[in-house]
Amino acid sequence: MSKGPNHQLAAVMAEAGVSNKGLAKRVRDVAQRHGEHLGTTHVAVQRWLSGGGIQRQTAAFMAEALSDKLGRKVAPKDLGLPGAPTAPSTEAGVCYAGSLTEALATLDSLTHQRPEDGPADEAPLSDSDAHSAALSWLVSRPDGLPADTPGKRVGMRDVAAIRTAAGFFMQLDFQFGGGHAHKAFRHYFREDVLPLLSSGYSPKVGDALFKAASEMSQLLAWSAYDGGNHALSSRYMLSTLRLTQAAGDRMMGARILTNMSHQANYLRQVPRAIMLARASVEGGRSHATPRAMALFSVHEARALSTAGDHKGAGHAMNEAERFFERADTGDDPEWLSYMDEAELVGEFCHCFRDLGQGPEAVHFAERAVALTDRKYARTLGFCRMVLAQSHLINGDLEAAVATAGLAVEEGDALQSARFQRYVSDFQGALAAHAHKPAVQRFNERVRDAVAQLGDE
Repeated sequence: MSKGPNHQLAAVMAEAGVSNKGLAKRVRDVAQRHGEHLGTTHVAVQRWLSGGGIQRQTAAFMAEALSDKLGRKVAPKDLGLPGAPTAPSTEAGVCYAGSLTEALATLDSLTHQRPEDGPADEAPLSDSDAHSAALSWLVSRPDGLPADTPGKRVGMRDVAAIRTAAGFFMQLDFQFGGGHAHKAFRHYFREDVLPLLSSGYSPKVGDALFKAASEMSQLLAWSAYDGGNHALSSRYMLSTLRLTQAAGDRMMGARILTNMSHQANYLRQVPRAIMLARASVEGGRSHATPRAMALFSVHEARALSTAGDHKGAGHAMNEAERFFERADTGDDPEWLSYMDEAELVGEFCHCFRDLGQGPEAVHFAERAVALTDRKYARTLGFCRMVLAQSHLINGDLEAAVATAGLAVEEGDALQSARFQRYVSDFQGALAAHAHKPAVQRFNERVRDAVAQLGDE
């Protein structure tokens, strides 16, 4: 929430004899000295002079810039700004935050962590932490957003900018995967989104602002997930889940639980995946559109299929299909636009593959490949690999290898750590046929494609 004009900052700037543009440049220079890229401009400086929110790291850079100019030590508190940030902690975000302030501080900390620097093999959440988070969210009440306040104003134009940026980053993620542009993404979130949450806005704008911020935060979680850093991804998810509580966005919260189930299923934490998926279905039931409920239900089916529960998975798939039949009757948010027939069919083919039902898996995988828009390169790669695996279940080695070869040669999904595991799992399934020329040629194609990826 805005505190009104920042007279302390104005006084130190006057003493140093720097203009808004001059200070902005000095802040950028200091950040660069510390290996960070900031897009600070005179507009941001004016926002801070008006009492707008600022991230702790940026406040520290500003204090250092003014210290250099004045030749004496200036601390953020001397500028009426929050103190220096604590070092990013690998433990940040492992529990469901007790307050919105804690959740925002955790998100700020997470944006200083690079996916490539952390552990890539397991999620840090214990089963008790995952259960506690799901229960806490299910029984939560909205925090309530600040009422109309003076000072720096956030309007619907700011919210529209966030949504536009989210759409841009989502498309980059769909097309290139592997955490592509994650650095620029987290910088934008830290410097241009999080500060707005501490500014002034009307109740209507605040509701839209927090929903847009949650949407972008969960995209950061997905890009870290696809890049292979499950520890960082799960912390983003948990903090985003807490963020959805602020404005009572139950549909997005249920989606986050679905994402957490998806990750747990991928990591073969099957009981956790089932629990989280069912929590998303129950949490969204009275608040979500039919299209969203189809998404939540099909991920319950995915988790139950991994568990080998034919009856439960069949019921959940039927539920998803029934919800999807009414998909066009709901007023869906923009973030749900990807949940089309191709997406539903693609999830079904995963279910039948995991249940060992080869003919059904081939049928749905072929439909998914035919229906998937080529701009969703990663999704198309997944579906082709599931089709290859399904052919193998049916004993059709030639079709399996040919289909997998096409998925690998397309190349667009190879930067995705998840896609790479689809390929390695398929190669493992081919081990019994390693002596056959077709399999040897496929393995060679994989080696060539991976080597070529390093040159692009």
